[in-house]
Amino acid sequence: MQKQPDGYFVPSATGSGPGVLVLHAWWGLNDTIKAICDRLAQAGYTVFAPDLYHGKIAATIPEAEALGKKVDENEQQTRAEIAEAARYLEARAGSDGSGLALLSFSLGGYFALDLAASEPERAKAVVLFYGSGGGDFSRSRAAYLGHFAENDPYEPAEYVDELEAELRKTGRPVTFYRYPGTGHWFFEPDRPEAYNEEAANLAWERTLAFLRETMQAG
Repeated sequence: MQKQPDGYFVPSATGSGPGVLVLHAWWGLNDTIKAICDRLAQAGYTVFAPDLYHGKIAATIPEAEALGKKVDENEQQTRAEIAEAARYLEARAGSDGSGLALLSFSLGGYFALDLAASEPERAKAVVLFYGSGGGDFSRSRAAYLGHFAENDPYEPAEYVDELEAELRKTGRPVTFYRYPGTGHWFFEPDRPEAYNEEAANLAWERTLAFLRETMQAG
């Protein structure tokens, strides 16, 4: 049996359930991401969040920028680690071969989009929290859900609009939401300068509904 990669694994509270691969933001695999994994497991999913920083967690923006830069500089290694994490989760979720759900935050969004485009058999659904990216999505088999902030210097509206247009060109199901009065990190309660409880709760409800529809669980 494959050894667990660095990361946080949570079995479904129901004993079995579709797999959700959680890709963390540039802060790292912190308690906020782990709590999200726990909530998904309580909702009936088998969850794994790979630790792309291998034990390091950023507390400040400069620290996060430095750790994120290392991931970007070693993109091929990061992609390989995410693919390994997907295989690990597939084995434990009893995947039927139709793919996992990928739930991603900020930095993780780029890699979720990349995996769905480059290894389409691994991704049945992609959820983006204020993260985007480019690429050729013509081979993707996934449905897409996006949660984006109205005021976000890290993900300007034109980036989000461009990604939405590119995904729609492929004919894939796409639903992008923009949350008025919010900024980057609005979903993360440990970022008090940005957290918006009302928007976060709505985004979570929409995410669970999307996962139920696409993954047939919960």
